[in-house]
Amino acid sequence: MSDNPTQEMPDSRSFEERVFARFDSLDGRMDRLETKVDALDGRLTTLEEKVDTRLRETRPLWEAVQARLDGIEARLDGIEKEVKELRHGVELLHEDNLRIRIDQRETRGRVEALKERVEKLESQSTS
Repeated sequence: MSDNPTQEMPDSRSFEERVFARFDSLDGRMDRLETKVDALDGRLTTLEEKVDTRLRETRPLWEAVQARLDGIEARLDGIEKEVKELRHGVELLHEDNLRIRIDQRETRGRVEALKERVEKLESQSTS
C-alpha cells in the first residue's frame, strides 16, 4: 500500500478541482432550495392575504351577531326579573288565599254555632 492515499481516488481531477466542483454542486442545490423557499413564501403571502380578506368580510357579521347577542342577553335579564316578581306575586296570592280559606272555615264554624243557638232559643220560645 502506498503512503499517498489521494492517488487511490478514481477521479483524476485535482483536489482543488474536486472541491470547487463540490461547491458548484452545493451552489446549485442552494439555488433550487432558495427557489422553493421563495415559492413557499409567495404561497404563504397569498394565503395571508386571503385570510385578511375573509376576516374583513366576516368581521361586520360577527359584530352584528355580538350586538344581537348582547340585546338578547339584556332582554333575558329583564324577563328573569319579571319572572322573579311574578313568582313573588303568586306566593303572596297563595298566602292570601290560605288566609281567606282559614277565615271562611272559622266563620263557618261561628255561623253553625249561631244557628244552633238560634234554633235552641227558638225551640225554647215555642215550648
